[in-house]
Amino acid sequence: MKHLKTAALSAAMLGLTAGVAAAQETTVIGVSIPAATHGWAGGMNFHAQETVDRLEEVYPELDFVLATASDAAEQVSDIEDMVATRGISALVVLPFESEPLTGPVQAVAESGTWVTVVDRGLSVEGIEDLYVAGDNSGFGRVSGEYMASMMPDGGKIVALRGIPTTIDNERVAGFEAAIEGSGIEVLAMEHGNWNRDDSFTVMQDFLSRFPEIDAVWASDDDMAVGVLGAIEAAGRDDIQFVLGGAGMKEMIQRTMEGDTMIPANVTYPPAMIATAIELTAVGMTSNAPVSGDFVIGSVLVTQDNAEQYYYPDSPF
Repeated sequence: MKHLKTAALSAAMLGLTAGVAAAQETTVIGVSIPAATHGWAGGMNFHAQETVDRLEEVYPELDFVLATASDAAEQVSDIEDMVATRGISALVVLPFESEPLTGPVQAVAESGTWVTVVDRGLSVEGIEDLYVAGDNSGFGRVSGEYMASMMPDGGKIVALRGIPTTIDNERVAGFEAAIEGSGIEVLAMEHGNWNRDDSFTVMQDFLSRFPEIDAVWASDDDMAVGVLGAIEAAGRDDIQFVLGGAGMKEMIQRTMEGDTMIPANVTYPPAMIATAIELTAVGMTSNAPVSGDFVIGSVLVTQDNAEQYYYPDSPF
């Protein structure tokens, strides 16, 4: 009986040791992103959670910790907690703001933790192992090319910009280069700040200033909602179409259904967070090289392909 008890105890200890070893072999990936403060961010949160849930099924050796932050200070705190209490081996981060996140993320990278940065870069280059982002210059170029194709004889347009940022500058530069020589005249271009209410106000001003407008480059779907509201309130029927961008599901649906006011869209997918998480998971579980820059091109969405970009369950 003594030998049996000893054998049972040894087996139990072996099982416990194996369990501890298994726990130690689990690789933890932290995902830190802004909270759903607007439509695009809401879509990003949706895709992040969906991807984490799916990858935990695919990779039993991986554990994910996902945190959303309402401001930069909270995001810094989230990351520090991931390092201190979860012992993360990799961090996927979309900075709420570049400057305040640069130091904390750099400290994580210098500790030997893999770092993937998404969309908004850090203030210092070269910190991250992997950078995943949309093609902002391409976003503007595709938008401009579509406007030019829809207005082969030229025309008068107004345009809305986002928040004054490098990203916005890249988009506008790409757009302006694409319409150069097309005969399209930009009557005015103002910042709508990627905000529906601000864009409604800006468009009201445009409508009062210009009796004839052929089309609007809203450059973002939230801004397009504000633009459309102002047009409807003013009862204007001279505007042929509005081009937004980023793939809001309501806008994609209107394009899919052949709405002449929303004939197209340009992608800047919030699902890029899914790409970043997946590539990081591959890097943590294989020898596949995933470091470097991964830029997701912008695609023109029309009625012919809109169904491919329609995510009815997404909040965006």
